[in-house]
Amino acid sequence: MQKETIELSFDYDKAGIRDIGDRAALDCYYHTLTEEIGRKKHRAMIICPGGGYDFCSEREAEPVAFRFIGYGICCFVLRYTCQRAFPQNALECAAAIKYVRENAEKFDIDPDKIIVAGFSAGGHLAATVANLWNDEILTKPLGCNAEDIKVNASMLCYPVITSDPEFTHEGSILNLMRGREDDKELREYLAMEKHVGGQTPRTFLWHCSDDGCVRVQNSLLYMTELAKYWIPFESHIYERGGHGLSLCDESTATWEGHIQPICEAWTDAAVKWALRI
Repeated sequence: MQKETIELSFDYDKAGIRDIGDRAALDCYYHTLTEEIGRKKHRAMIICPGGGYDFCSEREAEPVAFRFIGYGICCFVLRYTCQRAFPQNALECAAAIKYVRENAEKFDIDPDKIIVAGFSAGGHLAATVANLWNDEILTKPLGCNAEDIKVNASMLCYPVITSDPEFTHEGSILNLMRGREDDKELREYLAMEKHVGGQTPRTFLWHCSDDGCVRVQNSLLYMTELAKYWIPFESHIYERGGHGLSLCDESTATWEGHIQPICEAWTDAAVKWALRI
């Protein structure tokens, strides 16, 4: 396995971003190319950790990459900037997709099999680029065509989806609305279930029905819209487990509640789903 980290950037002026803050980084984990094995054109997965758009959780970053790369999926962990107004982190995710696709030969990946995965607030970020990849709000600042940042599939793990105050994770939405907290139009725009359409890729979702942090309605609302537009999806709703489980085992647990053997099955299901793309 090879690992390298690159800094991501784009035309901040075109995006109307003045206070840039730290630059996003992309940790690239990819297979060593050997003469014996040869090229495989692996699938690629860009991982967006959660953290309420306050921080990027380490529990949902490298450990997830290590789990999936063992199944032949090249993984790219996006360390997106946090506590920054929309669309800065969405542009960073789109820039990551563009970089991975442009370097498909180097990473030995199939440029038409790029998955964007996200946990909690990172799930909102993944859903954002999955639905807005063909929108000028992303393509114009990046100076690219929509096909350059197209999402081929999305994997949403206990995701923040809606901005409806009844069901959303309010902290995540407010972090995206920094400086525009009273902008009702922006709040509605940040509801990803309202952007689902023909451009939305096939999707894998999982959630726990007793999640008290990001209510399961987030996934249910999204699934309803996917079904409405006949977008293929696979979903797993577990009876209990709460929030922020990551891999659901000791490798990512910080307390015993993070160890949920039943929910742990999501990784096997996700791998089988990803290998069908």
